[in-house]
Amino acid sequence: MPDQPSLSTQTASSDIRDLPPSAKLVAKTLEYDGDSTQSEIAESTLLPSRTVRYALTQLEDNGLVTSRISFMDARQRIYTLELKKD
Repeated sequence: MPDQPSLSTQTASSDIRDLPPSAKLVAKTLEYDGDSTQSEIAESTLLPSRTVRYALTQLEDNGLVTSRISFMDARQRIYTLELKKD
């Protein structure tokens, strides 16, 4: 994906710099894999579900990730990385 700018050039560096490593990994995973559920992120990153949930909360609180209800399964949420243009 050489044509796609990296996460660090699309988001304010201070937004993600102060987050825990798990949140950075989840953000990168969403950048590469696209929209995903919590369980898909946990499977892709090999992080425990609880850690992924915490990372997603941190990312949402900082406005870097948004979520919506899945139409396929209303019990799940789909997470999307919100890329900011500099």
